Amino acid sequence: MQALLGIDLGTTGVKAALFAADDGRTLASAFVDYPLYHPHPGWAEQNPAEWWQATISAIRACLAGGAQQGVQAADVRGVGLSGQMHGVVLLDANHEVLRPCIIWADQRSEAQCRWITGRVGAARLIELVSNPALPGFSAPKLQWIRDNEPEIFARARTMLLPKDYIRYLLTGTMAMEISDAAGTALLDVKHGDWSREVLEALELNPTLLPPVVEAAGVAGTISEEVAALTGLLAGTPVAGGGADNACGAVGNGVVLPGLALVSIGTSGVVLAYAGSPQVDTSGPVPRVHTFNHAVPGAWYLMGVTQGAGLSLRWVRDNLGLPESALERWTGIDAYELLAKEAAPVPPGSEGLIFLPYLQGERTPHLDAYARGGWIGLTASHTRRHLVRSVLEGVAFSLKDCFAILQEQGLALEQMRATGGGAKSPLWRQIIADVLGVELVTTNATEGPAFGAALLAGVASGVYASVQQACEQTVRIVERTEPQEQYKQAYAQAYEVYRALYPALKPIISRPL
Repeated sequence: MQALLGIDLGTTGVKAALFAADDGRTLASAFVDYPLYHPHPGWAEQNPAEWWQATISAIRACLAGGAQQGVQAADVRGVGLSGQMHGVVLLDANHEVLRPCIIWADQRSEAQCRWITGRVGAARLIELVSNPALPGFSAPKLQWIRDNEPEIFARARTMLLPKDYIRYLLTGTMAMEISDAAGTALLDVKHGDWSREVLEALELNPTLLPPVVEAAGVAGTISEEVAALTGLLAGTPVAGGGADNACGAVGNGVVLPGLALVSIGTSGVVLAYAGSPQVDTSGPVPRVHTFNHAVPGAWYLMGVTQGAGLSLRWVRDNLGLPESALERWTGIDAYELLAKEAAPVPPGSEGLIFLPYLQGERTPHLDAYARGGWIGLTASHTRRHLVRSVLEGVAFSLKDCFAILQEQGLALEQMRATGGGAKSPLWRQIIADVLGVELVTTNATEGPAFGAALLAGVASGVYASVQQACEQTVRIVERTEPQEQYKQAYAQAYEVYRALYPALKPIISRPL
């Protein structure tokens, strides 16, 4: 038996999963959650110590599950990590964490984005790092700390991204993996190294940033201390790994031209493989991101909507379900219950539109102060309509991303769906209908952890390349075709959706 361990450090928790190297089947998995803190409106932070304790627990539980399948620690050929992008983990001279991590969803750094853009120049910044400065990215967060917590910034000696911090604790080696580093607004995405010009303009010491490593290369090995904590063997190779979206793409086989990914997690993503570092030039500022892929010598273009699964989770937590429904469907997952409620509502939710801007918005508006809401509410609407309109509103936000990628001239021959939201047949059908394309799902049921494991397989020599790893292990398991009879209803609803943001922006898009 040859097994590979993938670890995905997400927003809600960490997943550890063991996979068989020969065909990619899941041998065992474990998930451990941790809190997300919102100290102020628009802020989002997490405690790296809670990540680490959850990671140890998840690895131990996963290995225990693997042992029941006859998999021993000696069978684990490599470990790969995936993780949420853009978070800033600051370490002092003793490698101790200085403050909670400001994560991807945080929107506090709008002023720092303007400062960075002014210092470097808007056009020059895009030329150097292929992306504008956005509140979700790492550089503005780092600048916010310098501006508002100077005593902490003065003690900082190293900045790491979330999964790179966990890899440091696993191996003792500090490095920044390339697909994750691309989301800092400090990396020269075209050439794969830190931009000296940007660092100088922002007066950042280059020593703050560790070396950039490849996603599918060995970035360290499991230490003796970690072996005792987790049950892994000391010396097990640990790959560079990848950003969550890059690993999601690998795990779904989106490693060749013509393939694209729709991911419905906390945020929503439409990602397309690109053979060159192509940048959106349709406006003064790129509306989609250009990042390095986990595939060596490749890139991807990506549109992001901030509040995909986040919006449905908000409904689950705050609107709930009637007692009668809970009694009828006891034992069914809460999200499945919501889908059952929404299913009878006709496409278009009878005129009710939901804007999923609960955490600002990236594509296409690049507006940290965008706000969500329901528009068109009448006395005839019910909870069912509210839930259905959330599913449709997220699909419309994904269509915003999809349309921009099409404008770049990329041939999107097949869309592959992943993420927690993609488990819902109703949501998949709505997205296929709204986008007007076939969606397929693969055997990558464990999300980015699978892609991280495949990268570990390449790093440890199990596979010759990322493409070969995907060819051997990734399989299409289900197809969802768009329904022609709903095309007009969704087209009309989408036009209303598109008109709402510019109409409401003067009223609601502003700091609280």
